Amino acid sequence: MKQWVCLIGFSALILLVGTVAYADIRPHALFSDGMVLQQGMETPIWGTADDGETVTVEFRGQTQSVKANDGKWMVRLPPTKAGGPFSLSIRGKNGIEIKNVLVGEVWICSGQSNMQWPVRASNNPDEEIANADYPQIRLFTVPRIVAGKPQENVDAKWGECSPQTIGDFSAVAYYFGRELFKKMNMPIGLIHTSWGGTPAESWTTRETLASEADYQPILDRWNQSYDKFENDVREYAAKLEDWLKETDQMDREGKIVSDFPKLPQDPRRHPWRPAGLFNAMISPLIPYAIQGAIWYQGESNADRAYQYRTLFPAMITDWRREWKQGDFPFLFVQLANFEYKTTKENAWPELREAQTMTLSLPKTGMAVTIDIGDANDIHPKNKQDVGKRLALAAEKIAYGHDIVYSGPLYDSMSIDNRNIRLRFQHVGGGLMTPDGQPLKGFEIAAEDQQFVPADARIDGNTVLVSHDAIEKPVAVRYAWKKNPDCNLFNKEGLPASPFRTDDWPGITIEER
Repeated sequence: MKQWVCLIGFSALILLVGTVAYADIRPHALFSDGMVLQQGMETPIWGTADDGETVTVEFRGQTQSVKANDGKWMVRLPPTKAGGPFSLSIRGKNGIEIKNVLVGEVWICSGQSNMQWPVRASNNPDEEIANADYPQIRLFTVPRIVAGKPQENVDAKWGECSPQTIGDFSAVAYYFGRELFKKMNMPIGLIHTSWGGTPAESWTTRETLASEADYQPILDRWNQSYDKFENDVREYAAKLEDWLKETDQMDREGKIVSDFPKLPQDPRRHPWRPAGLFNAMISPLIPYAIQGAIWYQGESNADRAYQYRTLFPAMITDWRREWKQGDFPFLFVQLANFEYKTTKENAWPELREAQTMTLSLPKTGMAVTIDIGDANDIHPKNKQDVGKRLALAAEKIAYGHDIVYSGPLYDSMSIDNRNIRLRFQHVGGGLMTPDGQPLKGFEIAAEDQQFVPADARIDGNTVLVSHDAIEKPVAVRYAWKKNPDCNLFNKEGLPASPFRTDDWPGITIEER
């Protein structure tokens, strides 16, 4: 019997040693079967191994070797052209062969629920899913996790786009990637990393949040919630002791025992934790070579729209600094129209304004969706047009195609007698309204700052706005409501962004 025990123990030891040796080299999860590598750009490949172990990476005739330091290794392959499928090998004490590798265009797809919203819940889901046979589009979804410190890896893998895989994938990301694939005819890699209902500060580094006094209230709220949690835990321990005594007595008396005390909610796991999603869902992806990022978020910051004027650009700058790829294209979706029509001003127009102001950053683009929202649903199902408009921005900003990619953006105004004349960028083939309808959505005000519905008409590539009762107009607003009735487009069919010509204090100016 002892001999059998010894033999079993020795065999187990051999298996354990073999397993440890074979697992010495481990690439990051992004480097797995079916991956897409960014074309035309130096390509970092990295992972873990024993200290001092030599790791060799071979791909398309290129070979790079490096010694692992502190358990980590990274090589940088020279730029390569689009194509595939190929194999990528990693060799050391053990060997790994990564198969079905494509080279093409890689995009990060992030934000909150409208980015997370799946194909199966968008328009025409049965038809879209059945037709989603695009093996050269590859999908990678980052698990939704919160972390207090930057993480190094994720538990995910690549998959081919097919009717079997697309249903639960981000609709906006898929329709964006599909448009690019059709236009460019090359592999597309989509890395989806989003979480519904989350604010921009969750996706921003702690260092950036701590660098500006304007963001200190964000950190203060977190600190207060954690202090409260610690106090709740202490109180819970006392409640639990009392509950045990009470229920023991009830049980002895034949009574039904009361419910177990509700556990305190740990804010460390809450997706609103400042930097929590950057740490767990963005940082582990860096420095994977990418072409750019698309972003659909803003609803959760609307009540702090003035703060978003700096917070959103700071987040974009943050990502670019951490990636060390320069000013990669960052394309985002402006908040769509939502909720029943109302004349009451609210925070959403100010958030849209903050998003528009972010276009001052280099290589940014904005998809305006003020015409394709849903008054009754914060998650409009028309994600197809959202993806198309983001893809138009990518064609121009990332790939330099000579196209009209944006609807009209307000540029300047002048007072012309009793009229205000508005000028625009991105007029394309000219300004228009669908079916030649009268212009809607314009308001005008005198110095009393009281806006009233205005008469507006297209005059060449400008718009003239007036009101019979206002002799000296000073300001115009367009589509300045949560769900405006508006209809200014360019002839390419892209809607004008909501705007205002004044800078009078808004309702979120003090909110932090």
